[in-house]
Amino acid sequence: MKILSLGGSTSSQSINRQLARYAAGLVADGEVTDLDLREFELPLFSVDEEEANGVPQGAKDFLALIDQHDAIVVSLAEHNGSYTAAFKNLYDWASRERYEVWGGKPMLLMATSPGGRGGAGVLAAAEATFPRMGADLRATFSLPGFGDNFDSEAGVADEVLKAKLDEAVSRLG
Repeated sequence: MKILSLGGSTSSQSINRQLARYAAGLVADGEVTDLDLREFELPLFSVDEEEANGVPQGAKDFLALIDQHDAIVVSLAEHNGSYTAAFKNLYDWASRERYEVWGGKPMLLMATSPGGRGGAGVLAAAEATFPRMGADLRATFSLPGFGDNFDSEAGVADEVLKAKLDEAVSRLG
């Protein structure tokens, strides 16, 4: 199974990218593509920009990557209770090319943060909208206290959270 792993942040040390990559790696016989949002330089979305120049190639490339994979693992960073500006901009542009951005692909949707809410705000926003935008949402997972609950080599340290993640990953395939 080809899995697209996406952390919704442009940080070079994104904790959400780390979590997405780790979770995608838990899929038995999975072949993981680790997407880096920094590869998609796009102008800020506006109708005027679209009318003048069309949908940017980066948004089309993002959709092509989705189409080349069997499933998607997304972990969204939360900025002030919502998506990061970079992710939202890419998502907005992609939706102008194809409203069902996620192409009907099975998805594991996650979020993490250093704090105790584990990205609950952005996770709720995505859970409400992604299915309308073509995600076959199979499971969600929130990891609170990333620094306390995740180790870059061992993964999720807390046994209860690890069991919840394993269950969520099992629903993907």
